[in-house]
Amino acid sequence: MTETIRLTAAQAMMRWLSVQMTEDGERFIEGVWAIFGHGNVAGIGEALHGIGDALPTWRGQNEQTMAHAAIAYAKAKQRRRAMAVTSSIGPGALNMVTAAALAHVNRLPILLIPGDVFANRRPDPVLQQVEDFDDGTVSANDCFRPVSRYYDRITRPEHLLTALPRAISVMTDPQNAGPVVLAFCQDVQAEMFDYPADFFEPRTWRIRRPEPDMREVADVAALIAQASRPVIVSGGGVLYSQAEDALANFVERHNIPFVETQSGKGGLAADHSLNFGSPGVTGSDCANEICRAADLVIGVGTRFQDFTTGSWSLFQNAGRRLVSVNLHPYDASKHLAVPLVSDARVALEKLSDALGDLRFDAHDPAAKEAWLSEVKRVTDAPLGGGNQLPTDAQVIGAVQRTAGENTVVMCAAGTMPGALQVLWQSARGGYHMEYGFSCMGYELAGAMGIKIACPQKEVVCFVGDGSYMMANSELATAVMRRIPFTVVLTDNRGYGCINRLQIECGGAEFNNMYKDSNVETQPEINFVSHARSMGAHAVKVADLAALEAEIAAARGRDVPTVVLIDTDAVPGTGAGGHWWDVAVPQTGGPERLEEARRRYDASAALQRTFN
Repeated sequence: MTETIRLTAAQAMMRWLSVQMTEDGERFIEGVWAIFGHGNVAGIGEALHGIGDALPTWRGQNEQTMAHAAIAYAKAKQRRRAMAVTSSIGPGALNMVTAAALAHVNRLPILLIPGDVFANRRPDPVLQQVEDFDDGTVSANDCFRPVSRYYDRITRPEHLLTALPRAISVMTDPQNAGPVVLAFCQDVQAEMFDYPADFFEPRTWRIRRPEPDMREVADVAALIAQASRPVIVSGGGVLYSQAEDALANFVERHNIPFVETQSGKGGLAADHSLNFGSPGVTGSDCANEICRAADLVIGVGTRFQDFTTGSWSLFQNAGRRLVSVNLHPYDASKHLAVPLVSDARVALEKLSDALGDLRFDAHDPAAKEAWLSEVKRVTDAPLGGGNQLPTDAQVIGAVQRTAGENTVVMCAAGTMPGALQVLWQSARGGYHMEYGFSCMGYELAGAMGIKIACPQKEVVCFVGDGSYMMANSELATAVMRRIPFTVVLTDNRGYGCINRLQIECGGAEFNNMYKDSNVETQPEINFVSHARSMGAHAVKVADLAALEAEIAAARGRDVPTVVLIDTDAVPGTGAGGHWWDVAVPQTGGPERLEEARRRYDASAALQRTFN
């Protein structure tokens, strides 16, 4: 007779999650972020309390930002570990939909456990229940369906026997990693069931390394051998595959220059001789020149997002071909690429063996030195002094001068992601950017998640006043848990990045900067007092020298440090860059709009797909 254990469904879920292990002998699900409400407090809340430190509970301030912290944790752990997040039904659950989309776009694992309505339907409609007049099975949690890799609704206790293994299988699958949603009916959470005892035996989950089809290796090797000016576009898949050394060996053996996407930046250090920086819209001059001339573009672990490709106007060599090394056939076959479906590390090793000692000499090493001189020019502190506000590039320069091999810079939205990609000279593993979804509000919660994942690292969070205003409450969580990181808060008094885009697209300055908004009074927000009220150490600095000093001083604290500095909203990065396809109205505007449309049409004519 099979031995069983009588547990509620919520108790069974938490016990099972607590014994799902990595190959390193650690829990795959490090802990559960939780805000309790009706729909999860009585069932899941009791189960989390009962399991204690075997599956720690983390309390946050907002369901979306808790999930952001969990996603940042998984990204910093290179998808080797993850976290779960639970909420009540209704608004608590829907607050997590944005985070689910962020994880989906960035291919990052997270387990979301929103409470759901009553499976037995006796008390319907319950508080916060969304009623569909035509479908009795619908709840608010159906909004997760398009942004989940795996979605399930737990309407019977025994559903866990199949749903939980499938959930972790998806999260640990390098091809399909992403958000999993288990909508958990609140009455079912509290129902008991006799679960098989062996269901709770510890299980080790391995991250697979899919081998390529050797015919595809041969096809790609032949294309590389026929090329004259190849370039590698290194994406986030290089980091998730832990293929950094394989990439270094490959480019050094064959003398092929490489460029890094937002997700791939920091895979190898910026000072690697063959690292030409970032391509595309927020690309370096030397990287974009190599990409324009390339006759073979080899993507490794990249989705070829529009910023990377300059909205597919960057690669201008008439005879160019595209190769895509990726785990998922969907990504590997984009834009008629020659696919190599494989783990990145394995693919690079096998390709290198196939190429033997083939080497290329088409790129100009001096172009990188010229670019670095330009970076220094725009990031150096301004001469003279006076009342001149620093640019964002100069703020980056100040942080760069204080950074070490242990520093990780992070950001998500606004001006700084593009400025950091093009200007920041990253140490290996020193860059964390959420730019697949570019979600304002990720920054502070994400910085906390990185620090939880990598307590030995110095985490520096760049955030503008706009993103800070959207989501800052997890600063209090970091204070309560004594999780230190440094926030460089740049105040340009509005949405400066989008204001510049608005101007570039021929529009009037409208509704982005406070001065151009329909308000009776211009706000005077005391960010320092606000951050201090949540327990952070906060200070406003008058210049870049003081900023550098405060960043150094923050290293001795056990709570977050917020350093506020006013910046000039007008200048962009001042260096690098490329066209980005943002559609401009064809008619109906003043002369500046017509001129913007002429520029748009000229650039759009360069857009090409591969063939």
